Amino acid sequence: MFSKNSIQLSIAPIAWTNDDLPELGGHITFEQCIDEMAAAGYTGSEIGNKYPKDPAVLKSALENRGLQISSAWFSTFFSEEGRTEETVKNFVEHMNFLKALGAKVVNICECGHCIQMTSGYVFDRPKYSDEQWLQVAEGLNRVGEMARKNDMVIAYHYHMGTMIQGSEETDRIMEMTDPDLVHLLVDTGHSYYSGGNPLTMVQKYGSRIRNVHLKDIRQPVLDEVKKNKLSFLESVKAGVFTVPGDGCIDYDSIFQALADNNYQGWFVVEAEQDPDKANPLEYAKKARTFIREHTGI
Repeated sequence: MFSKNSIQLSIAPIAWTNDDLPELGGHITFEQCIDEMAAAGYTGSEIGNKYPKDPAVLKSALENRGLQISSAWFSTFFSEEGRTEETVKNFVEHMNFLKALGAKVVNICECGHCIQMTSGYVFDRPKYSDEQWLQVAEGLNRVGEMARKNDMVIAYHYHMGTMIQGSEETDRIMEMTDPDLVHLLVDTGHSYYSGGNPLTMVQKYGSRIRNVHLKDIRQPVLDEVKKNKLSFLESVKAGVFTVPGDGCIDYDSIFQALADNNYQGWFVVEAEQDPDKANPLEYAKKARTFIREHTGI
């Protein structure tokens, strides 16, 4: 399906310790997290808040376990008045940190005025003006150019509760930005959660995709989210996300579409759950087995 050595497998530490919900996995150490990632058969990791901030220390700890950093999240605030230069400054620092670790991809998400971290219903987001859209597009092009000059790329991460949540907003920001500077991160879980289809996203933006997050959705929980108007964080606690193959998303067609578009890069298993309810090592192994059985990787 995929050409040899074209895909590398990474996993996000959010299954062990959740940056947004510190009570989830607060007792789990950085060392346990990366030990279990390696034991489950992964060669890459994203970055969590317990990871060492010194790139030399972090790189050494990862290399000792056969791991490397695949990518990491970065929040932009281009839509908020007066925050562009602050955002660019922070981006440069973050990019340089990732570059020192050997990573090539920055996962980027516009978080200005978002409700991702609030108690509001995840689908009740503020409206953004045409001027704010333009500010975000210009800002993304700007940091995308900075990344390119450093032999790196930015991959836009549409995300529930933020400005760019579903397919309509993703289409708009992709149309407004330079395809050579602003690429796309396909997140299967957020596509489905938002009411879209991750397969359609892959088919439409195949050549522009630079990162893939694999997470699945528990449909009964998503139904409860909508019925009871839960916030994003409440939905995470309720277990709306799980690893690929454990939910309702059809992955065979997605994997085939990625292969047909000659995708090369990282597959990142990212399924934030309560580690007391969903043992991280067990679910990491479950995801690894599913990917092997469905892709041959």
